[in-house]
Amino acid sequence: MNPIHILLVEDNPGDIRLTREAIKKGKFQNELHVVTDGEEAMDFLLKRGAHVNAPRPGLILLDLNLPIMDGREVLAEIKQSPSLKRIPVIVLTTSSADEDIIRSYDLHANSYISKPVNYPQFLAVIEQIESFWISIVTLPAP
Repeated sequence: MNPIHILLVEDNPGDIRLTREAIKKGKFQNELHVVTDGEEAMDFLLKRGAHVNAPRPGLILLDLNLPIMDGREVLAEIKQSPSLKRIPVIVLTTSSADEDIIRSYDLHANSYISKPVNYPQFLAVIEQIESFWISIVTLPAP
């Protein structure tokens, strides 16, 4: 299995740290890129500004509650873009509200995961995401 670039769109420093740790502990050598707001996520994906040389991610982990441009807006833009819509987007957020789940799937999220509150469970979730999307699923070429 070839390593992929994973884009984490997250504004919580603690969740960023935990995700980095889980990716490092994982059995795959994937590269994690982090942006902290929705506008920067779109700059990364569209290779604008400081992200002109950004790699195309094979997977996006997207929080919903982001500054500047929220995750719902980011998801809608990704899934409406002919050049980005095939990148799997996993909504990884603290919300377990039915309306957020339904709206995310209506916007074509590939999956929706409510973040576990404790450290071991959070690490396990990231490891399972990575394992499933890297070793089981066939992703489109970048």
